[in-house]
Order: sequence, then C-alpha cells, then structure tokens
Amino acid sequence: MLQTWQNSKTASILDRKNKNEAKVHQKQQQAPHRCVSVSDDINEQAFNLTDWDQEYNQYSAGRFEGRVDECQFAGVQLINEYTNQSLHQHCLVWPESFWIGIPDKREEFRINGQAIEQHDLLWRHGNTPFELVTPADCNILSIVVQREELFGLAERQGIELNLDASNSNPRLHGSAQQLENLTLLVTRILTAGSDMDTDIHKDLLVQQLLQLLGNAEINESVIPSYRHRKAVVDRVRDYLHTAGDLPVTITSLCELACVSRRTLQYSFESILGISPVQFLRATRLNRVRRQLLSCHDISIADAAASQGFYHLSQFATDYKRLFGERPSDTLKRLPH
Repeated sequence: MLQTWQNSKTASILDRKNKNEAKVHQKQQQAPHRCVSVSDDINEQAFNLTDWDQEYNQYSAGRFEGRVDECQFAGVQLINEYTNQSLHQHCLVWPESFWIGIPDKREEFRINGQAIEQHDLLWRHGNTPFELVTPADCNILSIVVQREELFGLAERQGIELNLDASNSNPRLHGSAQQLENLTLLVTRILTAGSDMDTDIHKDLLVQQLLQLLGNAEINESVIPSYRHRKAVVDRVRDYLHTAGDLPVTITSLCELACVSRRTLQYSFESILGISPVQFLRATRLNRVRRQLLSCHDISIADAAASQGFYHLSQFATDYKRLFGERPSDTLKRLPH
C-alpha cells in the first residue's frame, strides 16, 4: 500500500514537472525576439533592419544619429526607426511579405517621389523595391506580415484588399481613427515586456490592420507633371550610376534628359526635395563614404577621385560639412 502511494506521488510530481517544462518551452517558443540598435553611421543603420535590403544616402548636413526598435514574432515584424538627418532610402522588404509604413512626419516625406498627405499610410509587397525621402528627426513605424497569411485571412473574412503587387501607387488614404488605433497598438507591442502573449497581440494586430486596409482607398492623386518629372530624375540617376568619375555638369544633365535647366530643377525638387546640384554632390560623397567603410586598401585620394573629386581640400571640406566628420575619421571606423 505504501509503495503504491509512493509510486502515485512520484508520478504526480513527474507529471507536474513535465507540464511546467512544457509551459516554459511554450513560453520560450512564443516569446518575441526584440532588438534595439543605436548607430552613428547611415550605412550601419541601413543594415540594422533584419532581413531588409537597404542603401541610405544622407542629404542634410551633420553627424548622423539613428535608432531601430524591432520586435518579431509568429511571422510578424514591427519596427520603429528614428533618423536625425534627411535621407534618401532605397528599400526592399523580405520576400512573401506585405509592408505597411506609418511616418510621424508628413512634410518633406516622399515615397517613390510622391508626397505624403494627411492620414496616408504607405504599402508595398515584399521583394518590391521602393524609395523613401525622409525628413530630419523622423520616426517611421513599419509593420511587415506574411502576405499569404494576411490576404488569406482577409478572403476568409470577406474583406476585399485591392492591393495588387503591380499597382504603382504606394499610398493608401485610411481612416484617421483606425490609423491612430493601429499606431498605438504597434507602439505598445514594441515597448511591451518579453512575457506578452504573442498569439493575442498578433490577432489584435492583424484584425486592426485588416479593418484599416479594408476601408482604405488607394491615393492616386499626384501633381500633373509627376510622371514626366520622375522620368527625368530616373534618367539622370541611371546615368550617374554608370558615369563613375566622368565629369558631370548641369548642362550635360539637361542634354541627357532633354529638358531645360528650370525643368531639371523643378523635377529634382518635387521628386527628391533637393536641387540637382545638391543631389549630385550628396550622391557622390555618399559613394565615397561607402568605399572608405568597405575597402581596407583604398586611400582617401583614390576614393575621392573615383567619384570625380580631384581637389582634395575642397572635397574634405564638403565631406565634413555633410557627415560631420573628416574622411580620415571615417577610415578609423574600419575594424583592424
């Protein structure tokens, strides 16, 4: 009798132990992956978004400061990215996903050259390149979910999402209240403790996202000359990508794009928010910076010359004005 009771007690203890271990394992499986990255270099900042393919160019002058708060769980990626300088971002989100972006600043913010209006949110399918021009001191919330799961759930719930991957309009005009509710939920998840119930929060997030997308309309309003101006800017950028250290003048760019100086100026200011002269200088300075950060055996003079900077004293002055540090300081960032 005593042996039977002891065996029963042992079995009960083992059973409780197994259940506790199962609960711990389940909690570990559900626990979100969190990461906070702080950077003082735009190239490092671009790499800090998990599974994104990005390249940043800095437009405004001064030392860069950035931060990325990220949370991942059950096929969902949430990001709050802060940058203190105006940037031009080339972005590509991971495949088989769907991205929603919510900037906290609307003025001077552009996606694919289109200005952001009040209550707009941004969208793109994964593996679809897009470009952002972000103002100084800007936060942008990003919500990335598995596309098949999101659109499959929408279909089962009878919610129509007219968001075909081929659609070139990257802005949605949504409900102000629903946009505010989604922003608040994402912010709370990003700042929640590690013991949050991911199933509940994922369900809340996806349902709010579906409600917003189901009621949103594609914002098709663009300035009348948008397509022409975008084509002018793209033609110039494609040329600069292959020009290397060839001398480039505003006159030659006008001839290349078959436009007047005034049209070239208007095109760059409306699509990118800066003049063609500023764009040309900033683009080449950013290229030099990436070379200095990626090549151990390149000299400052060679990196500068590769982008058409032959007067080293003027180059060093322009470089420090844009990035807030000397080219030699950038070289010191390389690990030895």
